[in-house]
Amino acid sequence: MVAIASLWLPIVLAAVAVFLVSFLIHTVLGYHWNDYRSVPRQEAALDALRALNLAPGDYFLPRAETPKQMRSPEFKALFERGPVALMSVWKPGMEMGKSLAQWFVYLLVVGFCCAYLAGRELHPGAEYLSVFRVVGFTAFMAYSLALPQSAIWYRKNWRTTLISMFDGLVYASLTAGMFGWLWPK
Repeated sequence: MVAIASLWLPIVLAAVAVFLVSFLIHTVLGYHWNDYRSVPRQEAALDALRALNLAPGDYFLPRAETPKQMRSPEFKALFERGPVALMSVWKPGMEMGKSLAQWFVYLLVVGFCCAYLAGRELHPGAEYLSVFRVVGFTAFMAYSLALPQSAIWYRKNWRTTLISMFDGLVYASLTAGMFGWLWPK
């Protein structure tokens, strides 16, 4: 067993490495630029949404207020006529700093979870490949395996989901590499 306190360096360095690579993936490589499509007549759509004065939050259209209403012929017709939409409304402005800070904290949490599991399963001096396997799979589960839920239930684009899962594989490999490299002897 390896104490989590002795794994603080791979936790932090893995978080930094994933943070930097995710920055490169999203700003330089550009394969995420087409994850979302533009709405035709974007200005008109934004004006229509502004007129509704929606508070920030998640919305589903059409949405029944009760299970009984959902079974009504009127609601079924509204749903069939479409469009059907799931959307998140943000407050105006960009809060990139807050999102980046939350992302980094998340990366540290994933690293901590990887350290916890690997520290319980592996001994000091474990071989690089053993560490890589345990940490890599744990990190892949954290970064990727929940993503298909949005494609299954909320119809998020499968292409976007699979590309994001590939990103998770890259992040997991970086995390595993850091832990394997810095595993206590």
